[in-house]
Amino acid sequence: MALQTWWLYVTAVCLICSTPGPNMLHVMASSVQHGLNRTPATMAGLLTAVFLCLLASAAGLGAVLRAVPELFDMLRIAGAAYLVYLGWKAWRSPVSASDAEQGEPLPAPSRIALYRAGLLTGLSNPKLIIFAAALFPQFIDPSRPYGSQLAILVGGFAAIDTFWYIVYAIGGARLAAWLRPVRRQRLFNRTTGAMFFGFGGLLLTRSN
Repeated sequence: MALQTWWLYVTAVCLICSTPGPNMLHVMASSVQHGLNRTPATMAGLLTAVFLCLLASAAGLGAVLRAVPELFDMLRIAGAAYLVYLGWKAWRSPVSASDAEQGEPLPAPSRIALYRAGLLTGLSNPKLIIFAAALFPQFIDPSRPYGSQLAILVGGFAAIDTFWYIVYAIGGARLAAWLRPVRRQRLFNRTTGAMFFGFGGLLLTRSN
């Protein structure tokens, strides 16, 4: 892979990963609600989605989606529906006066449940879907060894994504102390829910 292409790819991925989106919002919310020590399970689910989407793109799914717009629309609508569901869950997420006063995190689901939620959130992420289907294949040079390029591109995306997951998770952990009052918990839940509604709406209204 040419060095110029690599730096262009790194720049694009940094911009995509650093800007707030469903994945980063999900990591931050997980850190706030369940604590920093359980957030790696959420991150693992999100990273699995990254690997699956990028590998599927490399295998030709991007071309299939462009050739069959109806399939892209089905995936888009399913992803939008799941983001709206996450918004509904966040909006109605319970708060606890006793937990808030004591500074204890709300009871957390199992790590398997956190992983599964991260995986589904990642697979419904409009930024990842669009990047994998439209942009990722552009960085693969057909005249160079395919396997090594794929390893570099996917590994680079995962490393950059993980860095930003950690940044957002730490931010969520620090925010948790400020969210101890019930009123602030409820505000955070509804703000998070509204953002997921927005992401779902953007994905639903985007045409192929």
